[in-house]
Amino acid sequence: MAAPRIGNVLCRISNCNFTSVLLEKINNSRSWTCLQQIRHRQAFPPAAWYVKQKTTDLDENLTKENEEFLDDVMKDVYKKRLDRVFSPLEDGPWKRNDYNKYTRRTGVLAIKIGVVPQWTKEGKRFTTTMLQIIDNHVIRYTPPEKFMKSAGWKPWWGNKYGVAVVGALSTNPRIYTKEYNNLFMESGVPPKKKLTRFLITENAAVQPGTPLNVMHYRVGDVVDCSAKTIDHGFQGVVKRWGMKGMPKSHGVTKTHRRMGTTAGGKFKGGIWKGKKMPGLMGNRWRTARGLKIWRVNTKYNVLYVTGQNVPGNTHGFVRVMDTKLPLRKPAPENPPPMPTWYPEDATEPIEEEYFDKDLFQFTEESVKFAAEKK
Repeated sequence: MAAPRIGNVLCRISNCNFTSVLLEKINNSRSWTCLQQIRHRQAFPPAAWYVKQKTTDLDENLTKENEEFLDDVMKDVYKKRLDRVFSPLEDGPWKRNDYNKYTRRTGVLAIKIGVVPQWTKEGKRFTTTMLQIIDNHVIRYTPPEKFMKSAGWKPWWGNKYGVAVVGALSTNPRIYTKEYNNLFMESGVPPKKKLTRFLITENAAVQPGTPLNVMHYRVGDVVDCSAKTIDHGFQGVVKRWGMKGMPKSHGVTKTHRRMGTTAGGKFKGGIWKGKKMPGLMGNRWRTARGLKIWRVNTKYNVLYVTGQNVPGNTHGFVRVMDTKLPLRKPAPENPPPMPTWYPEDATEPIEEEYFDKDLFQFTEESVKFAAEKK
């Protein structure tokens, strides 16, 4: 993916002091740009109600002065909203409800930036995946009674859940269609590169325009991570399913990596449903559940979650949400921030990093020597 042109991207990144930074010039930092996989054959076409995102109108005839003027106009339009990101919203915050065992909060969009090892205090080594939460905002909230009448509603959801639309990575509105830009009128933030939706309960409703950062979760919380797996294109059965292939001895002609017979048998003369055969590999939505948060970095908005099996490629988007596993959800006695974390919730200065009580910190002493007795 080519780096964005200078002056054409408007992005806000939350730092440790939770102040907004307006990046007038974007460099080639990979943690700030999305490198989603785009080379693939789409197995499932988008739904009919999806809004076209990119526009076909090009700005090839604009002069440098005209581009600078349009950038200034764009900044003036969103400056009022961007300046009040971490202050109470203009209309006042919505009523904040209590957490119970049936509550489902909104999730966030993170970027998978790599895998690093960690050590427990007993010296056990394990791997963690770093997920960076950059420039997340709630774009829209739809209550359950209205969501039931929409095209994307499923009957088995009933009337228990509403929908919170979350966007990540603000960018230039000139490269998107008018219909796509209109999706952000309610929240008053610039268009986002990525949008997703989360099913939430009515007591966890979040006001549009509310920012979401790494403080949405705590050390020790358990989350589910969902993303599209790495796309491998059309592959054979040896790579796709791990089959052995045909013998490599004499008499075998050009069938070394084939699957062998596909049907036959005395019970059915055709091919059984679900037979493992060559086809498109990867590019499927998969979810890794029950991942514990071991470490939280508030300076760069990074979560350290268990394991290296988080789906998706590096620098791709990952949906992070509270776990659905009933035995690992937060207890009502120890509730998470509801419906998300707000600056006024801080009762003490925010530290740069938070560690799990069982995680070893390299600022601690690893070997202790007792004083010798005379």
